[in-house]
Amino acid sequence: MGQEKYGIGLDIGTTKIVVMIGRKNEYGKIEILGIGKARSLGVHRGVVSNITQTIQSIQQAVQEAENNSGKRVDEVVVGIAGQHIRSLQHSDYITRPNSDEVIDELDVERLCNQVYKLVMLPGEEIIHVLPQEFKLDGQSEIKEPVGMYGGRLEANFHVVVGQVSSIRNIGRCVKSSGLELAGITLEPLASSNAVLSQEEKEAGVALIDIGGGTTDLAIFKDGIIRHTAVIPFGGNVITDDIKEGCSIIEKQAELLKIKFGSAWPGENKDNEIVSIPGLRGREPKEITLKNLSKIIHARAVEIIEQVYMEIKNYGHEEQKKKLIAGIVLTGGGSQLKHLKQLVEYITGMDTRIGYPNEHLAGDSDPEVASPVYATAVGLVMNALDRQSRFVAEEQNTEEHNQQEELSRKPTDEPETISKPKKERKSFLEKWSDRVKDFLDNAE
Repeated sequence: MGQEKYGIGLDIGTTKIVVMIGRKNEYGKIEILGIGKARSLGVHRGVVSNITQTIQSIQQAVQEAENNSGKRVDEVVVGIAGQHIRSLQHSDYITRPNSDEVIDELDVERLCNQVYKLVMLPGEEIIHVLPQEFKLDGQSEIKEPVGMYGGRLEANFHVVVGQVSSIRNIGRCVKSSGLELAGITLEPLASSNAVLSQEEKEAGVALIDIGGGTTDLAIFKDGIIRHTAVIPFGGNVITDDIKEGCSIIEKQAELLKIKFGSAWPGENKDNEIVSIPGLRGREPKEITLKNLSKIIHARAVEIIEQVYMEIKNYGHEEQKKKLIAGIVLTGGGSQLKHLKQLVEYITGMDTRIGYPNEHLAGDSDPEVASPVYATAVGLVMNALDRQSRFVAEEQNTEEHNQQEELSRKPTDEPETISKPKKERKSFLEKWSDRVKDFLDNAE
């Protein structure tokens, strides 16, 4: 990588594959330098089902992003979703050998690393370990334990688990497309970074990202992620229903959905009709908009009810867990007309459409600020964060080394000084390293 730091996100979706290149401007906002997208043919419900086709689509998107931005695409942060993702709550603790020393990052890491050793079902792998609250010697609800004294450090964790084979396949596609894997992130987390404000995360909010093949849910409360789920259907099943219900081809069904579709059936008059040209000189078909929105409504209700069930599982009905900021809808499926009203009607929660412009520079292309790109923008943010963390760590180590030169302490000292960098890096990179190892073994 040159001097200029830019981050690259790769969103492997069911309908489209997006490569997005961005950098931070002087105000800390994100400028999108280039974007490339390709139709995704080898992905089904968020899971890679045809490696060759997926590689072709990734390469096509990479090519376009490079042409648009004049930058080389090398290291990417990839989003992962799909029906195999599940999450669980887990609590764990460590006992510190010396409670007279304050808790540092390494203690927190030791605790997190311990969770990675949890025994999973065969064929499953831990993707994220997200600490929620900490407890110190029985004192609970500590947000940030670093710098405090204590002997027993406990935490509740939100653990996200996925299928090893699916993760390996994604890694394989990235590698075979000639790219380096800088990291893997859960897609609902990426989207939520892009579209939610800190106030919303504090107040309690559910982010629903309706993609083509899956609908992702992330719930935040008190600024902490509380629940994630992936529901294995999205906008494509609506298109399929229209195709079947109206006996038309998929391309026409998709256009109908986008142009005339509505999630609310009451509002079309009986005499509103769309005429669709027949195939190869057959008679054109006439479809009433009322029927169209009935078909869409039935499926939209099903998707929303599934998501609402997950929100209830999290415990939305309890006073302490109430989601005050309600629901934010994003992803391509959120652009369906009157979906917001339908969601409010079914859940009784305030709803808004989430655009990923929270962190984008003011002069960004309006196309990029569409809900369709929420995940991609979030992945770019993730890539930039990773870079700034490494830079900060390297500076720390350099400072340590300079101090070390000055102070010339006894020989056992440097050991402890240079250690944080190694440990820290392993924690951030452990995941991608594990995936890389996998791939190297799988070749």
